Amino acid sequence: MVRYITKRVFVGAFTLIILMTIVFFGMRLMPGSPFAQENKSKSAEQMAALNAKYGLDKPVTEQYAIYVKNVLHGDFGESLSKKGQQVSEIIALRLPVTAKLGMVAFVFALSMGLILGIVSALTRHRWVNSAITVMATIGVSVPGFLLAMLMMVLFAVKLKLLPVIGLETPQSYIMPVLALSFSSISTIARLTRSSLRDVMSSDYITLARSKGTKESLVVIKHALKNAILPVVTYAGPMFAGMITGSLVIETLFSIPGIGKEFTQSIANRDYTLCMGLTILLGTLVIVMTLVSDIAAAIIDPRIKVEK
Repeated sequence: MVRYITKRVFVGAFTLIILMTIVFFGMRLMPGSPFAQENKSKSAEQMAALNAKYGLDKPVTEQYAIYVKNVLHGDFGESLSKKGQQVSEIIALRLPVTAKLGMVAFVFALSMGLILGIVSALTRHRWVNSAITVMATIGVSVPGFLLAMLMMVLFAVKLKLLPVIGLETPQSYIMPVLALSFSSISTIARLTRSSLRDVMSSDYITLARSKGTKESLVVIKHALKNAILPVVTYAGPMFAGMITGSLVIETLFSIPGIGKEFTQSIANRDYTLCMGLTILLGTLVIVMTLVSDIAAAIIDPRIKVEK
């Protein structure tokens, strides 16, 4: 297990370096300047001084080397669009908002997805299974931002039942959480249904039933343990994605979180802020994927994590 974890950590670090490199040079290749709005009010000398202040007058390769050195020392630099604010301070301010929304969406998606998947796999009512299948198909087909806009029109504009801006009240979480989690609910339901159906036809399930074990205990004690493995594998990256926020969802609902900052950093060509958020997202995805793999190995010892 230790050997496996060490290997995955090195692979994850290498992956993160590649991601950071691609984003760094990709941002520099984008047309325009992070100080485009200031070009109109500043002279050429002032713009040159501004570029020198942030090291943008140096060759790109030298900028990259300096940035990597600073990151290794925990310094993500100062935001180019939010003067005087460090990237680490912005992340510390915005991440709790996104994390709170993401945790609610994650718990809701996981619980609802498992319930719907179990019901769909075990129900004898064909119409129930068909309804869940249709819902799951719609969930993986309809983008979250489209669902968000439809809910905003219906529940906020037409019916005036739910607030559409911010996360000030419990009611304000309903639409963002649904928009953020609906696709994951559908995916988890499909994974659970397919896996549980395969497990329920296994020999050891037949043996458990032949011993007179109650059907509920057969499902909970024997079937779910193995059927849940695909969900565990999927849950790690899903958790990382929800915790770091949805770029579009947070923008639509005016939620002051990481996702909205990410969107604005790209639009403003804020190199340092975009890089800091990219590193945060990449690290979370890598860590949660590793956690999912280890959890799957703990649940099912037949998985050889040493390889």
